[in-house]
Amino acid sequence: MGMHRGRPQMPGYGIEEGDEGLLDWDAVRDRLRDSHNYWLSTVRPDGRPHAMPVWAVWLADAVWFSSSLRSRKVRNLRINAACTITTEDGRAPVIVDGTAEIITDLEPIRAFLDATNAKYSAGLDMQFLDPAVNATVRVAPREVFALEEARFTQTPTRFRLYS
Repeated sequence: MGMHRGRPQMPGYGIEEGDEGLLDWDAVRDRLRDSHNYWLSTVRPDGRPHAMPVWAVWLADAVWFSSSLRSRKVRNLRINAACTITTEDGRAPVIVDGTAEIITDLEPIRAFLDATNAKYSAGLDMQFLDPAVNATVRVAPREVFALEEARFTQTPTRFRLYS
């Protein structure tokens, strides 16, 4: 995975120019990995936004979560795979804009299950992630935005990811 790191456009906020203070990808990735709860935003068929909290894991350069096939979020993603997922910490947020893919291959689902059980001590088994009942969703990031509130004018950083 390649990436470009730079400043986002934030006119009127007094954001410093240049590279000084830009956040490091490894630290931002750690925030993605360590967040307990995440906010997922999808788009309803009529164009209205839909936001819900989810448990998720950072695995294989993507954010993964699961949900019932009948849930509004999964129904939205089947129509429009574009979504945003954010960490829960508003003082040091990480915002991922990406494309969701519903995974049905059992090997990556098993890896997701193992990562979820390790992170949340959930004790889930493969029955919980049965592709006939629940969707395992992988969100591949296109763009990631992060900042630190305490150093607001120095830290806003945008990562553009590409293969």
